[in-house]
Amino acid sequence: MELSSLPLSRKQLRSIAQSARHRISIWSGAIRSGKTIASLIAFLIALAVAPSTGLVIIAGRSLQTIERNLIEPLQDPALFGALSSQIVHTRGSTTAVILGRTVHLVGASDARAEGRLRGASVCLALADEITLLPEAFFKQLLGRLSVPGARLLGTTNPDSSGHWLKRDFIDRSYELGIGHWHFTLDDNPSLTTQYVTSIKAEYGEGTLFFKRFIEGLWIAAEGAVFDMWDENRHVVTSLPRIHRWIGVGVDYGVQNPFHATLLGLGDDRRLYVASEWRYDGRHQRKQLTDAEYSQRLRGWLGDVPGIGPVRPSFVTVDPSAASFVAQLKRDRLTPTPARNDVMDGIRTVSSLLAAGKLRVHSSCKGLIAEMPGYAWDDKAAEKGEDKPIKVADHGIDSTRYVTYTTRALWQRQLAMAA
Repeated sequence: MELSSLPLSRKQLRSIAQSARHRISIWSGAIRSGKTIASLIAFLIALAVAPSTGLVIIAGRSLQTIERNLIEPLQDPALFGALSSQIVHTRGSTTAVILGRTVHLVGASDARAEGRLRGASVCLALADEITLLPEAFFKQLLGRLSVPGARLLGTTNPDSSGHWLKRDFIDRSYELGIGHWHFTLDDNPSLTTQYVTSIKAEYGEGTLFFKRFIEGLWIAAEGAVFDMWDENRHVVTSLPRIHRWIGVGVDYGVQNPFHATLLGLGDDRRLYVASEWRYDGRHQRKQLTDAEYSQRLRGWLGDVPGIGPVRPSFVTVDPSAASFVAQLKRDRLTPTPARNDVMDGIRTVSSLLAAGKLRVHSSCKGLIAEMPGYAWDDKAAEKGEDKPIKVADHGIDSTRYVTYTTRALWQRQLAMAA
């Protein structure tokens, strides 16, 4: 039975063969490094010989991520040939039939997901992106591998060096008899040299995200968040012709500053934070109402200094600012709740800065002042968590909101310029 038509590296083949010896097998390392395809092949082999009693489970952050990361590749004839026809799944369903066996798909987005496993006896489990799963859920899943010969296979990108998965499992892999294989981007023979070069440039050599997602290293987030920030490189005094006004990001504040940033796509295929509007009620000793904020925001967009009237495609607003969102709707300025995935947003801005694809106009003095001091929280890092210190970050948050939320508008065009 041919399991994959992709070329496999020696490391992939070795990990697939050796995984059969272990109750727990973990593939960790860089993005697109070949660890997922290796784990899927190992899973199919394990499923073919799995005990007939007990549940087969695929676990992930959500049903959608399980479908995207695992089920869709398994169903791709380009990857698994004729075998792909033996993976039967209806999108949105919490079960799939794989090699004739019912497989339960379990999303685990928070600690409450742990309750979904109680009472279950599991003979085989595949866990996608383990570091994104709640610790209690993962440990409960391990505890449910009660059928003789039961096994768990899992993949993950690296996280902080203090993350529970590394501390309690990977660092103790020899002691616990866990199979663990570390992959870098260069370990995937199916990638072209051009793609590898491009994605390395995108992440920016030396940055936290390069070390984790390209080199596959487990390192703590420490020091400056945007350690690649360089005013000489990233701040400009003039703008190119703006091809499209992508959006406005709004970090809403009453006691804290209200900060809006305007993002445009230049003819040079770079993104520009072209202007900002900021109001600090505490400093001004006068708080504004939602209606007043809306009026002033619309007034700023109606005549942006040095630019003129602007009609952005999106107005992305701090998702916690429900009353302000309602006010903007009443004022016929259609808002979009911002995507507030902090680490994904930081990674997006970080990658753009590292690749030289994001510039800030010199008039954005609030944002420019915040960038060098935006730092990781050392106390959170000791617990294995990645969190920036929540101080002087309003311009950064507004920029993160608009950049990450609108990425579907600009990603392809920036990629074409690479």
